[in-house]
Amino acid sequence: MEALSFFIGIIGNIISVLVFLSPVKTFWRIVKNRSTEEFESLPYICTLLNSSLWTYYGITKPDSYLVATVNGFGVVVETIYIILFLAFAPPCKRAKTAIVAAILDVGFLVAAISVAYFLLQGDMRINVTGFMCSGLNIIMYGSPLAAMKSVVTMKSVEYMPFLLSFFLFLNGGIWTFYACLVHDWFLGVPNAIGFVLGMAQLVLYAIYRNPKATKQLAADLEDGRQREPLLSVPE
Repeated sequence: MEALSFFIGIIGNIISVLVFLSPVKTFWRIVKNRSTEEFESLPYICTLLNSSLWTYYGITKPDSYLVATVNGFGVVVETIYIILFLAFAPPCKRAKTAIVAAILDVGFLVAAISVAYFLLQGDMRINVTGFMCSGLNIIMYGSPLAAMKSVVTMKSVEYMPFLLSFFLFLNGGIWTFYACLVHDWFLGVPNAIGFVLGMAQLVLYAIYRNPKATKQLAADLEDGRQREPLLSVPE
């Protein structure tokens, strides 16, 4: 059983690395166009916080080094994404991103680790950290819900990257299996939820991936612009 769990954990690490790297195409587009367009920073902020806490959890819990190593990699990658987002976001979105990142990825993270390290010991420290990690993992998996709503509203998948959705689906499935093998329900429950949400995103892709929908959306927007008055009178 240990050999199987180690093998599944290695596969989980590989898929998690692909999850962390899946937005590379999105950020290449951001750098190339020097604009964040309609992309949101919240998924990357949540993922950075999530990866940071899972790294601490993996260090704290015995025999959880596979959890710690891959999430340590995620901390580095997500930090780079947020820096690029801040560099190319418009002023308003840049300020919002900086504030949210400072609150969650610095303030909350430091407070959570400090409480766990200085006030808790043994299994209690592991359990409390595990609860926090599970909650944040659910938030991470749930953060694309806003993008899913946009997909349904706009009938376009342009701003919901396929690779991210696909690898979140795989990641949730493999880590749920690993969690069942090692009886780690802090790891299993949120990844099972992520598996279901990832599947829902793939279903949306199957429904709205037709490029004609995107073209029709652009035509509708252009028609709307042509119908608007050149000057608007404030009420």
